[in-house]
Amino acid sequence: MQNQKDHHDSRNPALPRLMSFLLHYHFAILALLLVLAWLVPRIGDNWFRRVESAGARAGRNPGVAVLCLIAGVIVVRVALLPLMPIPEPNIHDEFSYLLAGDTFAHGRLANPTHPMWIFFETFHVLQHPTYASMYPPAQGAALALGQLLGRPWFGVLISAALMCGAILWALQGWVPPGWALLGGILAASRFGIISDWVNSYWGGAMAAIGGALVIGALPRIFRHQRVRDALTLGLGTALLANSRPLEGFVFCLPVAGALVLCLRSRRHGGMPIAFARVVLPLLVTSTLLLAFIAYYNWRITQHPLLFPEVLNMRTYVNFPLYLWQSAKPPLHYSNQQFELFYTGVLLHMTPRSFLGLLRWKVHIVWAFFFGTVLSIPLIAVPQVLRDKRTRLPLLQFALCFVAILPIAWFSSHYFAPLTATIFVILIQLLRHLRFWIPRGRPVGTFLTRLIVLLCLARPAVIIAYAVEHPIHDWRFSRAEILSSLNKGPERNLVLVGYHPDHDTFHEWVYNSADIDNSKVVWARIIPGRDMSPLLEYFKDRKIWILDADAHPVTLRPYSGVELQRAVDIASAAGPDSNQQASGSVAKTSK
Repeated sequence: MQNQKDHHDSRNPALPRLMSFLLHYHFAILALLLVLAWLVPRIGDNWFRRVESAGARAGRNPGVAVLCLIAGVIVVRVALLPLMPIPEPNIHDEFSYLLAGDTFAHGRLANPTHPMWIFFETFHVLQHPTYASMYPPAQGAALALGQLLGRPWFGVLISAALMCGAILWALQGWVPPGWALLGGILAASRFGIISDWVNSYWGGAMAAIGGALVIGALPRIFRHQRVRDALTLGLGTALLANSRPLEGFVFCLPVAGALVLCLRSRRHGGMPIAFARVVLPLLVTSTLLLAFIAYYNWRITQHPLLFPEVLNMRTYVNFPLYLWQSAKPPLHYSNQQFELFYTGVLLHMTPRSFLGLLRWKVHIVWAFFFGTVLSIPLIAVPQVLRDKRTRLPLLQFALCFVAILPIAWFSSHYFAPLTATIFVILIQLLRHLRFWIPRGRPVGTFLTRLIVLLCLARPAVIIAYAVEHPIHDWRFSRAEILSSLNKGPERNLVLVGYHPDHDTFHEWVYNSADIDNSKVVWARIIPGRDMSPLLEYFKDRKIWILDADAHPVTLRPYSGVELQRAVDIASAAGPDSNQQASGSVAKTSK
């Protein structure tokens, strides 16, 4: 396989270096543009007016606008594949979601526990009572669709495009058509092409679709009380429950309150009509949703009320998931990598560390959803706070942010249900900013146009920077080895050995849903545990020894000497560093 870095290094770096300069000095460039806004606020006014008029006309056909945006995101991202290839999984969560997608693509919700499961045990994956991902099924369903189309990433791309379309549809319920179209385009430029949500496998788009359907259906129910809008809201709720259930529940609380207040009013025929058109469809969708969740839980954990993620946490996690919790008694695991990972993330919460976590979470939300350019509209916050139309979105945002504060860990996709809500607030900020005329100068109009131009230019800057600074780390080594072995005629078993100082976030041992029929099986070398049952079970395969922490990574044919060498390296941390599966985790799994 051609080294990706070598491929990029052969390019002319002049344009990427220019883009890199813009990326590094964007604060200074932005300051100069703000000065320009004051000095010449009417620059390019005629040209901008024509573009804005065309955008307003395009937005008047809502359905066509949504379909064009969805198609546009797919076409643009596919066209960029030579510069931004299909990503390789990197984070534990991504491999777990890919297992879910592979399982669903094979027509199953879970897989039977493998007889040699102890050698395949890995992060965020259940081995007992079934072999399955611990995560909710929405992202896995998207990956399964992609796998059926040829590559799991195709499902990621489709879900990202649908997310952008759903955000546009939601905005059409809250703001005029032209502004809604602008919001959809800004969402596509920020999330549909260059974000982690479309360039990884750990999700965000599915929860964002759910949130957009909920927040977009709400004003339509207020105005029309149609059955289709109630069913759309129910579908959005189902997506939230099967992607980000905790955050989705908090997200839906203000919506439920607003619905109750709306249905109690006597508009649109009173309670009988409201019950038939809104309440009854929601009851039906809620019943079906609860039935599916119970069935999904039962298929994986053998208990309808026990969620897979909860079972995984009970089995493996000994650190606090919420800031008020204390650490559990130490657990002993079947391998040293689990010992390093689960005992290396203990939190000792103090007021100072809590403030640090708060700043960290605020920074993640700000950097992912707003950034420097989209912070300019915050000038109009006082006007938006007085705007009755944004009270519910603002309440939703505040409530969800408060709800994530006690969670020990955080990433941008935890906030995914709020994506459309954030854009409702953002577009309202832009609308108010546009009418900011200090001392009679139309500075607000210039700033809104500047914001749009910079947002549309941002993907080019990020892409150019990525081209100049390509990533070629362990994930590409794993992908190259996997691709090479898959092309050969033999079926393979790869025994993975780690060094005592191994980075536990670089995990090689992840397998497909049907392990026995996989062309390549990854297994963990566990010092102190007899490997002969595994070798006997896969005796018809070609066996390899992989040193994952060598530089470069080495893959050698199996021999007793090579296996003993890998065991000796892994055991260098000391005789007590690894425990056999008789520890508490193995007992719990049984």
